[in-house]
Amino acid sequence: LYGMLDPDEKDAAGIPLTCRAVFIVGPDKRLKLSILYPATTGRNFDEIIRVIDSLQLTATRKVATPVDWKQGGSCMVVPSVKQGDVAGLFPKGVKVHQVPSGKVYLRTTPQPE
Repeated sequence: LYGMLDPDEKDAAGIPLTCRAVFIVGPDKRLKLSILYPATTGRNFDEIIRVIDSLQLTATRKVATPVDWKQGGSCMVVPSVKQGDVAGLFPKGVKVHQVPSGKVYLRTTPQPE
């Protein structure tokens, strides 16, 4: 049953409890995210909303969202965006972060509208 029974958590009759599972399916009918919480742990709805916001943003813009990203926060410019295309795609500007290799791939931008 979609892996939703927790083999380690059982009721008094020894029947496995259902897990707290979250599945997010995109408009293309593909699974975008699955989170499986143990039966003893509640879901984090703030995180689920954050993930949906990120999925919607990154589906239409050439950005990725970093760890702990929140709506309105800075985003990462995906590495496939050529340096010559940056100005047209990100009118609010892009900050290039220095890395030891000297390569220009770690770039952030204010969240696109």
